[in-house]
Amino acid sequence: MTHIKVTVDGTPYEDEVAPRLLLAHYLRDRLGLTGTPIGCDTSNCGACTVDLDGATVKSCSVLAVQADGCTVTTVQGLAEDGQWTALQRAFHERHGLQCGYCTPGMIMAARDLLRENPHPSSDEVREALEGNLCRCTGYQNIVRAVLAAAGQPDGQQAGQQAPSGQQVPEEATA
Repeated sequence: MTHIKVTVDGTPYEDEVAPRLLLAHYLRDRLGLTGTPIGCDTSNCGACTVDLDGATVKSCSVLAVQADGCTVTTVQGLAEDGQWTALQRAFHERHGLQCGYCTPGMIMAARDLLRENPHPSSDEVREALEGNLCRCTGYQNIVRAVLAAAGQPDGQQAGQQAPSGQQVPEEATA
């Protein structure tokens, strides 16, 4: 067993863990933070994405001992004073989820994108999320949610052509 100290969602923890325990399992099984789902155990789906000292990582590919001395933020730790962040609200309002299984990882990856690029294009959102899989194929609404959180409703500005060929009204972008 290895002794670790880690801060998760603002709460410090000290634990003895097996050297090969994955961070995803530590978060879920030891700390009860089940908002970080395990989708594949191979780092392909991204559902288990968390923030580790300011960088997004897939927690199924990080050992808990590697998080020793670090700060981890899960999707459960994003709310501010019990209120969802703008990104979380946008996912809800823009139907950026269907079954919801990929949502925590999508939100964490989108959060990372918006920290680095607060006004991404639709293509930049898609590129940033390409390491996260949505099995329900809700990608369009996920992209819309990220763009809405960035203050770009549906990723369009007034005067641009909507996909149907109609003009986007001015009030839709206000």
